[in-house]
Amino acid sequence: MKITRSGQAPSTAGPSDWFTGTVRLDPLSSAEPPGRAQVAHVTFEPGARTAWHTHPAGQTLIVTFGRGRVQREGGPVEEIHDGDVVWFPAGEKHWHGASANTAMSHIAIQESIDGSAVTWMEKVSDADYGG
Repeated sequence: MKITRSGQAPSTAGPSDWFTGTVRLDPLSSAEPPGRAQVAHVTFEPGARTAWHTHPAGQTLIVTFGRGRVQREGGPVEEIHDGDVVWFPAGEKHWHGASANTAMSHIAIQESIDGSAVTWMEKVSDADYGG
């Protein structure tokens, strides 16, 4: 058993290569082998969002606060709220972030395959973000 105490891992700013706007990453858990799950609490200020990306084993988001937006490639921009759960299948290109006027936090769960949990791509344009 391993207990990670609240606040034990330091918060970090979301890297500008992967995010637009102000984003805070708070790591919650990283499995030890043979486990592969990685869990983080991510907070997006209004208008902040990820770049387009994929996950080799998919990703689950559990919205814990606020209002946000998500989009899969080729699909419409969808609004999400606290309590919503979003799942992206393995390899599905997508992005997620806060709404234009309200912050959003979610717990992100993904698995690492061959040492990688995410493949980052181009940034989401303002036009794509606006839907």
